[in-house]
Amino acid sequence: MKPQNRYFSSTGNSSAGKHPGSQFQSRASRSWKQHGVDLKHYIFWCQRCNVPLLKSTCDICQSEGTHVNLSPPGDIRFCSPHEKEVLKDLLLTAFGCDPIGDRIVLLNKATGDDRTDEVIVDGLHFGVLRFDMKTLGYVFDLSIDGAKILAANTANKTVELRKASSHLSGKKIKSDQFLQFTHDIKKGDTVLIKCRNLIGFGVSLCDHEHFSISEDAILRVRKLDGSTVSLNRRISSIHDVIKANASHMEKISKDASNVIKGIASRKEYRDLPVHVSFSGGKDSLVVLDLSINVLKGREVRAFFLNTGIEFPETVEFARQFCASRSIELKESAAGDAFWENLERFGPPAKDMRWCCKVCKLAPANRLIDESVSEGEICLTVDGKRRYESFSRASISASEKNPFVPTQLNIFPIRDWRAIEVWLYIYGKKLEYNPLYDLGFERVGCYLCPASLSAEYQLFSRLHPDLHARWHAYLLEWASKKGLPESFVEHGFWRWKELPPKMLKLAEDLGIAYDVPVISESFSVESVSGVSPCTSGGFTIEANVGGISLQDAADVLHIVGEMKAAENMGMLLVRNNDATVKFFSSGNLLVTSDSREKATEVFRQVVLQLMRVCMCTRCGICKGVCPVGAIEVDDMRGLYISDACIRCGKCIEPCVVLKYAPRNLPWLKQDH
Repeated sequence: MKPQNRYFSSTGNSSAGKHPGSQFQSRASRSWKQHGVDLKHYIFWCQRCNVPLLKSTCDICQSEGTHVNLSPPGDIRFCSPHEKEVLKDLLLTAFGCDPIGDRIVLLNKATGDDRTDEVIVDGLHFGVLRFDMKTLGYVFDLSIDGAKILAANTANKTVELRKASSHLSGKKIKSDQFLQFTHDIKKGDTVLIKCRNLIGFGVSLCDHEHFSISEDAILRVRKLDGSTVSLNRRISSIHDVIKANASHMEKISKDASNVIKGIASRKEYRDLPVHVSFSGGKDSLVVLDLSINVLKGREVRAFFLNTGIEFPETVEFARQFCASRSIELKESAAGDAFWENLERFGPPAKDMRWCCKVCKLAPANRLIDESVSEGEICLTVDGKRRYESFSRASISASEKNPFVPTQLNIFPIRDWRAIEVWLYIYGKKLEYNPLYDLGFERVGCYLCPASLSAEYQLFSRLHPDLHARWHAYLLEWASKKGLPESFVEHGFWRWKELPPKMLKLAEDLGIAYDVPVISESFSVESVSGVSPCTSGGFTIEANVGGISLQDAADVLHIVGEMKAAENMGMLLVRNNDATVKFFSSGNLLVTSDSREKATEVFRQVVLQLMRVCMCTRCGICKGVCPVGAIEVDDMRGLYISDACIRCGKCIEPCVVLKYAPRNLPWLKQDH
């Protein structure tokens, strides 16, 4: 669909030496530093060769590059063919020209409601390309540098002003200030502004037909100054970028190879096979190639976790690439695990990603069990990078998997940026997942809540059949919750608790956002709350729905010593000075000497009852139990024997317990 003029807007926060997105920079910098991370928020640019540099000196001409600031975290990348086409259409629609053409364009991820990228051309901050969550289409926010480049290439959407006696940036202008204007300007359009030797941009407050007759202000000036900006006469190629950064790429590739070789060659690991976590994405592609090259003569296998909701292109690429390189590919499939657990948990969310543990960790456990002997360490090379997210920002060269104690992960490219990953791929001429050229920044599961709405739109066009199934489920889910279709269309389903930006969007769009979170299959209704007993102590009484007496008996060993009174249809659990009684009717009674103890034991019991009721059969808890007290099978489900030592190690990795507060908000405190 052709972009409309209203999708081209302006930003008023640019000034000399700054750029669109700089309004995010100080806030984003503080956020990353609060997480103990200090990443490179800049690159360099060789003006002579017109190429980006990842160190200060160009390998082609040996000249020093100019410093280019970036909004944190600075995970800059090359603009994909799809994104370049989107940018071209926006420029042509608004101004009738595309001065960028075949130039190298870099995109730097910035803070925003959805996809938001600084656009850098010839070392200049041209503007910000972002996906608007209201219109569900792309918008381009112009910068002062971008305005000057456009003004040199078009006469469209242009206003010429009389010489002013004062500074105009940020001011509203009336018609008596106009010398001339083009007749293609509509209300809300971004317009180019000329005032003698000053050039800038602003936003029109009415249609051009009303310019001459309006007594009110008709133009808001965003930025206007006399500095000179122009595009470089030289148009470079990706080959030029590779040559200009050859020494830098050689160094970081060698460093990454040394990390892999150094850890894999340790005495305790040197006889073990090496596995590479291969998702079919760009980062795992690089570490797979590095591992194969540096570990010649060593057994290297690729692990591919097929979640059952992968893009078909990703599955095909992973298999085809390994086959073409004669790499052993060990694939573990989750099958229909996602769809089977969907009714139990509801749609996954950014703040409740139950799907990752069900569809990834369970298959990963199976792969590891099949690939290493009992007691051996599973040595795995992984492509995670610090620039990707706060949660990955502090990763070390190697770390034990907290959910799979026998797995040691190696992170050789943890300090790389996206542009370095791509330069490695281009420089080595590696095949890569075709989804990247279609505009996808990430190529994980096609319905992942972490995906951007911009990518969800791409997915709907690329695979209408897969999209239709998921979209139909979301609409049915929303209808049951009493939510409008717009709740789904604008991506609100991707959060259990909406962040401020989405609350504001919901308010602007007039969308209701109160989502009932109590699980339909499991419920707890308090009968009396915490109350004093006539015989002393305190008691809590509640009715629990959706669980049988046998299900409860399968897990309550973890709370305390348990006995079953079959003739009474009751379970009795003792936890030091607390007593738990659970009846076949669903009635739950907890008593203790103190209010605090009664409350905590009640909470523990509810968590375990929820755990067995909503168990996904992933088997992660079984893998971490140090005494083998846990069994998980498809028939019985979860069972905890009286061998349980109540160490709690099975609680942290459990997807049900991790997200329990989302289903029962009053549980919000540490387990």
